[in-house]
Amino acid sequence: MGDLYSPQAIWGRELRHYRKAAGLTQAELALKIHFSESLISGVETGQLPASPEFAEVCDRVLTTGGALYRLLDWRKGQAFPSWFGRWRDKEQVATTIRSYEPLVVPGLLQTEAYAHALLGDEAAVAGRLARQAVLTREDPPPPVLRCVIAEPVLHLLVGGPEVMRAQLHHLAAVAGPQVSVQVVPQGRVRAGLLAGFAIATLEGGSEVAYLETAVRGLTTGDHDEVAEVVTQFEAIRIEALPLSMSIDLIKRIAEERWT
Repeated sequence: MGDLYSPQAIWGRELRHYRKAAGLTQAELALKIHFSESLISGVETGQLPASPEFAEVCDRVLTTGGALYRLLDWRKGQAFPSWFGRWRDKEQVATTIRSYEPLVVPGLLQTEAYAHALLGDEAAVAGRLARQAVLTREDPPPPVLRCVIAEPVLHLLVGGPEVMRAQLHHLAAVAGPQVSVQVVPQGRVRAGLLAGFAIATLEGGSEVAYLETAVRGLTTGDHDEVAEVVTQFEAIRIEALPLSMSIDLIKRIAEERWT
């Protein structure tokens, strides 16, 4: 169960208060605002975040005077969602990080412009860029980063051609002994792998995995779950191009597609 007193959970209880005050069930509210009943339930229990659009339409239908939208201001002080905190902490003390991304450039390797195009929020962008300091720190030594990305990541337009070209050149520039980027070519991407994941190896050899879902990320230290994620990563990695060929492909796509 999530934190009952997190800002997200408190916001959800406020929604429930206004809904009940209006005499509506979750199903009745869903019909009026054109959002699903399951989403409303998840938001009210604090399991799912509310978007600004969702808050605005709830304010309008429940005649709250804009209270729900204003209450979303708590997010402006958060660089990361609450559920991401555990992974961020592990990432900061990892000795090795292995990452697979099928849709976007890994967060630790995103340029500011690329991150801004994805997140659209200054605090979130600042938080993402601050995470990247782990790769350039001196004490303790930075982790070894092994990234595998699907080739569609290089073709998906994020922010515009100039943003993409700069992002791809950045990937090529950072690649080396400490940071590697390998590309799984078109046609070799494994069916069903639609979400990214990462594995952090900690001092002493223990491992923690981070799994992306449609609504949030999950961090697990369960031995069997982590072992399965490691198996998946290795199965994907052997399909990827070697580092030098991957960098050549990244540079070629940067010039041929995004110039």
